[in-house]
Amino acid sequence: MFSLGSWLPALPGLAWGWALLDALLQGLVGACAVSVLCSLLKVYLYIQCANNPERQAEKEAMAAQRPLLEPLQVLVLTAVLALVGSRVAALVVLEFSLRAISTLLSLSKGAHSSQLYLLCQYSLGCGVSCGLSFLLEGAPHRSGNLALAAGLAGLLALHARRLARHVCALYGLHSRARYCGVCILLLAAGHRIPRLLRNALAVAFAVADLAAVELINRDFLSAGEAVRFWTPLTICYTLLVVYMQEESQQSAGRGPVFRTVVVRMGGLFILLLTVGRWTDILHVLVSLLGELWCLLCSGVLLESCWRQ
Repeated sequence: MFSLGSWLPALPGLAWGWALLDALLQGLVGACAVSVLCSLLKVYLYIQCANNPERQAEKEAMAAQRPLLEPLQVLVLTAVLALVGSRVAALVVLEFSLRAISTLLSLSKGAHSSQLYLLCQYSLGCGVSCGLSFLLEGAPHRSGNLALAAGLAGLLALHARRLARHVCALYGLHSRARYCGVCILLLAAGHRIPRLLRNALAVAFAVADLAAVELINRDFLSAGEAVRFWTPLTICYTLLVVYMQEESQQSAGRGPVFRTVVVRMGGLFILLLTVGRWTDILHVLVSLLGELWCLLCSGVLLESCWRQ
């Protein structure tokens, strides 16, 4: 595959530029993955609201979302994911994986899986970025591969966004008239979208978890250093999972979700103050902004999940 970085002179400034380009491309792929997730979930929730006369207000709120918000979300999230280092991104992925397992185990107790799809937005972006960083490490044409991945991801995100717009604008008419193939397909199989998302996310986070563990362990020179890092990390994440489970059972709404984000990132911040680097601390603050940005952009969808 063609890659300019493979034959241009190895100048320090040029190497820094290619590293920045690679980071932006990785961030773009992760942001497009989040965009696809939100678009498909929006389609599913809109169909659920359209089939329920008591949820017409939610349907109108989803249809009234500003069209410029989605491209802006992708751009901001691309920048955030490009700034976050692979070490902190790996920690975010592992933390969400533990939280997701705990939530799935408690589904029989009343937890809502649709909300989990929205809460994993930033973690999914970090997971895709970690996976690409690990899989393409040392590749001779890394920039070209990332550019191809970004192009394919952007195309997929664009079509998913068009599908969401089509559904919000014409699903009610087309589902009654039954002359639109897309809407007829969604009418018959739209309830399978959560299963599709669940399977896709399971594969994505399985790869991301393996990449995250490898990216973290490569910084340790001995087993003792690894133990000194993983022991407090495991304790911290266990306490966070327990706290978040109790918080989700005691209250519902937007406030607890934002408090949980602050607590999670605060715990990671304190942990990295003792076992991390100063760049890790900066990346945690950037991750906090990324988490809050994803939740703010999907506020309407979160409200619909809570009322479902």
